[in-house]
Amino acid sequence: MSEPMNGIDPATQTELEAAVFRRLVSHLRNRTDVQNIDLMNLAGFCRNCLSNWLKDAADERGLGLSKDQSREHVYGMPYEEWKQKHQTEARPDQQARFASGQTGGH
Repeated sequence: MSEPMNGIDPATQTELEAAVFRRLVSHLRNRTDVQNIDLMNLAGFCRNCLSNWLKDAADERGLGLSKDQSREHVYGMPYEEWKQKHQTEARPDQQARFASGQTGGH
């Protein structure tokens, strides 16, 4: 659980955090030029991580959100469609950095 924001009630804090999540997802949907491997190498997480975290949160609450549904929510389309339209082959330098474990992890 996150630390409370000064002077903001928990419900409002949750609403703000949800708005930030929606904005991040929207930003990533618009930045199809940024590959998941770039995100992993730079920040240690990617769109797939976000979709997994969303599914984990749903699972913790006993909600029936599938992996495909959580990915579609994050990608804005079915994952396979996104890969076909936007994913490029990872360059050797990207693969090497990822393989070296310098990604920050999931």
